[in-house]
Amino acid sequence: MTMTSAETLDRRLNVFRADIADAKLEGRVEAQRFITGESAQVALPVIGLRPRPDMASGIDTELLLGEAIRVFDSADGWAFVQAEGDGYVGYVPDAAVGAVEATTHIVIAPRTFLYPAAELRKPPVAALSMGSRLKFIGEEETRGTRYLMTAKGEGVIAAHCLPVDQQIASDYVAVALRFLETPYLWGGRSGFGIDCSGLVQLSMAMTGKFALRDTDMQVKSLGTEIERDALRRGDLVFWKGHVGIMEDEKTLLHANGHTMNVARENLDEAIERIGWLYDRPTAYRRP
Repeated sequence: MTMTSAETLDRRLNVFRADIADAKLEGRVEAQRFITGESAQVALPVIGLRPRPDMASGIDTELLLGEAIRVFDSADGWAFVQAEGDGYVGYVPDAAVGAVEATTHIVIAPRTFLYPAAELRKPPVAALSMGSRLKFIGEEETRGTRYLMTAKGEGVIAAHCLPVDQQIASDYVAVALRFLETPYLWGGRSGFGIDCSGLVQLSMAMTGKFALRDTDMQVKSLGTEIERDALRRGDLVFWKGHVGIMEDEKTLLHANGHTMNVARENLDEAIERIGWLYDRPTAYRRP
């Protein structure tokens, strides 16, 4: 069988190096070993996924607490992993890898805190983003505030979470609007910092819709192409390297490097402003 050239495989979505590769790629690429990887879970609130095992390397995306991953290698303090949710491949510090534990709830607030007890007056032990997944074993109430409790006795405000098997939201645009003024972060995918395609992916995920991570992936896979004059709420506008969500037929919602946050902008004005950097929009799509 003819081996696939490594250059033709997207390294963002395929696990392969000279020494190891995903067993699914056997016969397609050359590697010393083909393995399936080991199931694991993200153990830190938010962690950058990097193309190289180097903290100086920019992040491609972020993984959130409780998300499922597969670990293909661990060496020199770094784990080579693939996110099970969207298939993204890269490196995280070993400290970000934890044992698999069935999660019961997902965070639905853009940001919330994990407290050391059922007491909001205590200094929190962590800050969590929307999309984080945790296992709770019970509830406690303090002065009228209800908390969901972990096995360690740590608590999260109950109103900020929902069981993982419940419908979280139906309108992904409404979810995206909750991120207004969240700082722009290249590769960001959390309530603490987010980029344009991260906003699309995370907002859709909270309504049960699947989206790949990067703009070039999304423009090829999300929905159907439409004409500009057909735009309505929920449609997507793509440029080369950028994407925005239509709040209505005239208003674009996007994480952008101009305002350096998630902002609303008149679509016509955005097209003119963005044109010098990304030219005209390349596609309009309805997911």
